[in-house]
Amino acid sequence: MEFQLLSEIADYCRSTGKDMAQAMVDYEMKHRGVTREQVYNNLKRILLVMEESVEQGLTQQVISPSGMLDNWAKKIHDANVNTLGASLKKAVARAVAVGEVNACMGKIAAAPTAGSAGIMPAVLVTMMDEHNVPRQRLPDALLVASAVGLIFAKNSSFAGSEAGCMGETGSAAAMGAASIVYLLGGTTEQILESVGFALKASMGLVCDPVAGLVEEPCTTRNAVGVANAFVSAQMALAGLRSLIPADEVIQATREVGELMSPRLKESGQGGLANTKTGREIQKRVFRTEPQK
Repeated sequence: MEFQLLSEIADYCRSTGKDMAQAMVDYEMKHRGVTREQVYNNLKRILLVMEESVEQGLTQQVISPSGMLDNWAKKIHDANVNTLGASLKKAVARAVAVGEVNACMGKIAAAPTAGSAGIMPAVLVTMMDEHNVPRQRLPDALLVASAVGLIFAKNSSFAGSEAGCMGETGSAAAMGAASIVYLLGGTTEQILESVGFALKASMGLVCDPVAGLVEEPCTTRNAVGVANAFVSAQMALAGLRSLIPADEVIQATREVGELMSPRLKESGQGGLANTKTGREIQKRVFRTEPQK
């Protein structure tokens, strides 16, 4: 039970009659030497941190030290205009909320990274509050997300310095999409289809943090990432199939990451970080000249 590919997890589910969450409990018990109770206790702690970070970002004053972020989540949540539908609007606000808490050095659960930490909490809280999913089912959704994360880590990279934001918010969107499909009763095959959709939508996304800080454009990319998760889940649940299997899409992200310029992978030297305004922000925040 090594699970190098998502298709291998799917095969395990078929052969044992277990779902993906149960397969990951088996994996954790075997590879980490923990009990089922310990697995779930740890997941409950992670879930609590996620919920608290969403709440903090939506209810407290959240202004980042750089001044780039200033209660954006509350502004989205309370805006009179609504182009997304109430549920997705709240999901976007929740994703931004966690990004702001992270930028203010608050406590977050990296899922899978700090820069992409808003997507999974936004997905889970939205599924619970807007789709009437019982809270006790959320740890299993985290296990399904962990399956995607495990295979992505083995075949690509979460690091913005290696795979750009494709490796951060792209993988988080795929994890979120898988969780949504699972919570809404989708099949293991549909979970994999949603992963393929989410990663294809993120392919080639650069990591270009302004002033080298995980604020701009990272926070709003979390908002787009959670929308990607819900859209990808919707397509998979509707019966659409990714023409390129999820495992091959994951492998393609590694190739794309390797082909990307180092200036576009977390260096703060390219993309938005290298715009006139981006350089001015860096100079203002650090009183230094940005690298050329």
